[in-house]
Amino acid sequence: MAHPKHPPPYLYFLAITAKDLSSIFSIFSFLERDLGKICHQSSEYEFSKFTSYYTKEMGEPLKKALYFFENLKPAEYLLELKYKCYDIEKSTASPSGFRTVNLDPGYLGLVKVVLSTFKDYAHRIYLGKGVFAEITLIYKDKSFRELPWTYPDYKQPEVIETFNRVREIYRKKLQCLSTPTEEL
Repeated sequence: MAHPKHPPPYLYFLAITAKDLSSIFSIFSFLERDLGKICHQSSEYEFSKFTSYYTKEMGEPLKKALYFFENLKPAEYLLELKYKCYDIEKSTASPSGFRTVNLDPGYLGLVKVVLSTFKDYAHRIYLGKGVFAEITLIYKDKSFRELPWTYPDYKQPEVIETFNRVREIYRKKLQCLSTPTEEL
């Protein structure tokens, strides 16, 4: 019989989309109180080539990058972080109410990458307070792998390699915590 247990804490990240990523660094000071400093950052990439979903609201071309934070947090923190990001998006919106930045928080574990959203769909699990979570990538055969619903930019080899690199950072952090981990 399985017994209830808490999973180890996770490594949190933000996927940030904006026309100019150099203008978003003030966002981090607000988040670093809980999440700590950025411990890894992906390369910036052209997001507009993957979707036009944000074009009407934010314009184009849009850039995107992933920012990973040093402090590990429990899975439940995803709900709180989604609302913090929502508040930041509203506070940085244009006078007409359009967002100037899109913040997508998520976390990385040894076997999965999880994103949060306010949008329901068949493959998403409701967390509460209007927030849903989806497993976006799974770790199998020594690399993160896409799923049928994985966003196109998360399928890119450079993005997957970033998550693989950060997984090693996370694994070492867990070892330092003496948290038992599954061998993968």
